[in-house]
Amino acid sequence: MWIWRAIGSLAFVLGAIGLAIPVWPTTIFWIVAALAFAKSNPIWADWIYRQPGVGPTIKAFIETGAMGREAKIAALIGMSIAAGLIVIFGYRNPWMLGFGLGLIAIGAVFVITRKPLRD
Repeated sequence: MWIWRAIGSLAFVLGAIGLAIPVWPTTIFWIVAALAFAKSNPIWADWIYRQPGVGPTIKAFIETGAMGREAKIAALIGMSIAAGLIVIFGYRNPWMLGFGLGLIAIGAVFVITRKPLRD
């Protein structure tokens, strides 16, 4: 039980960083946090679901696996910015380029293949 709470707390803090740094993702970390809190402390998961902006999106994704169009676009824009930064700062390191861009490509395929959110 404590491990889920620790994972949720770490993911929550990492997601909170994204509230201040635009290219740092919030939603994916808070999805992990909500899933972990659902196993350790459902009250904390419910608190995440009530947060304006990201809460309803996170809850819908966890319950249905669906993503809204705006969320997909925002995620892909964020991934594009991250890919650009990897190219700019890692162009001399083929391992960094391959690993970083590979992870982003996997994430992009995941986002693109999510079913659309229905109202």
